[in-house]
Amino acid sequence: MITLVTILHVVVCVFLILVILLQAGKGGGMGGAFGGAGAQTVFGGRGAQTLLGKITSVSAGIFMLTSLTLAYQASRSGSEIERTAPVPAPFPAPGAPDAGAPAPGAPAAPAPGLPRSPSAPAPAAPAPAAPQAPAK
Repeated sequence: MITLVTILHVVVCVFLILVILLQAGKGGGMGGAFGGAGAQTVFGGRGAQTLLGKITSVSAGIFMLTSLTLAYQASRSGSEIERTAPVPAPFPAPGAPDAGAPAPGAPAAPAPGLPRSPSAPAPAAPAPAAPQAPAK
C-alpha cells in the first residue's frame, strides 16, 4: 500500500512540475497591480480557468492527498531503528548484589596510574613464591 502511494506521489510530482512549466506567463505579473497599464483590479483581470489550469489544480490536490497519506503512514510506523534495537537487560532488583561491584566494606582500589592518598591502605602484595630446591 505504502509503495503504491509513494509511486503515485512521485509520478504526480513530476507531472505537476511539467504542467506548471507548460503554462504561459500572465505578462505583467505584480507590476500591473502597482500602476501598470490595465490595472483595474488588484491582480489584473482573469478569465475562465484554462484546461492546463484545471489539470494543475487537480494534480495539486492529488499531490496534497498523497503527501498527507505518506506523512500519516510514517507517523504510525516506528522507525527502523526502534524496531530492530536490542532489548536492554533488566535492572537488578533493589538490594540484590551487583556482580561487578566490590563487596560491601572492601576498600575501593585506586585507578591505575593515579597516586594513592596517604590515608588509604596499601594494596595487598602477592605472597612471595617459596624457593625451590635446585634440580640435580
